[in-house]
Amino acid sequence: MTADPSRSAAARMRASDADREAVVEQLREAAGEGRIDLDELDTRLGQALAAKTYAELAPLTEDLVPIEVAAGEPLVLKGGLHGVKRAGVWKVPPVIRAQGGMGGVRIDFTRAECRLREITLEVRGEMGGVRIVIPEGWTADTDQVEQGLGVLKDRTTHTRTPGAPLLRVTGSCGMGGLYVRHPNFVERRKLRGLES
Repeated sequence: MTADPSRSAAARMRASDADREAVVEQLREAAGEGRIDLDELDTRLGQALAAKTYAELAPLTEDLVPIEVAAGEPLVLKGGLHGVKRAGVWKVPPVIRAQGGMGGVRIDFTRAECRLREITLEVRGEMGGVRIVIPEGWTADTDQVEQGLGVLKDRTTHTRTPGAPLLRVTGSCGMGGLYVRHPNFVERRKLRGLES
């Protein structure tokens, strides 16, 4: 099996202070939940604070991502005639189905609560299409989406923050298309305003 050069390049990327802090926070939460003891917490915190690359950070939280089993049915969003939007603060389920209809579907994950390692998003773009916004640090895999008559635009970076979710998208673009991106400048300013 040949190593994916893009993944190894991402693993060699230098970690930022924010990346290290995110891992530290996840380790503290895990200790608070009793998933690691205080000695192990101390060891991993030292490694996290000394880490220079994503490759050094990733193993520190790999075994701590909670296993969440789907409770009930997947979240189904149907665009219908007028469209539908999921944004703001909401809890992300393991499986989402988005059907564009005539009005389209917009899913904004930037303020969503998500403790999953992977989310499955099944799309049917239909006439209205599906628009998705994911936070910086999340990655999207759109390789399994059938383009058909619509446009597929994945404008996300493929550098995943350790512990951040992977959005695995399947289905078809339909005529309305599928657009996946990170927040734009205006959206980032609004998010900073909400955080302060």
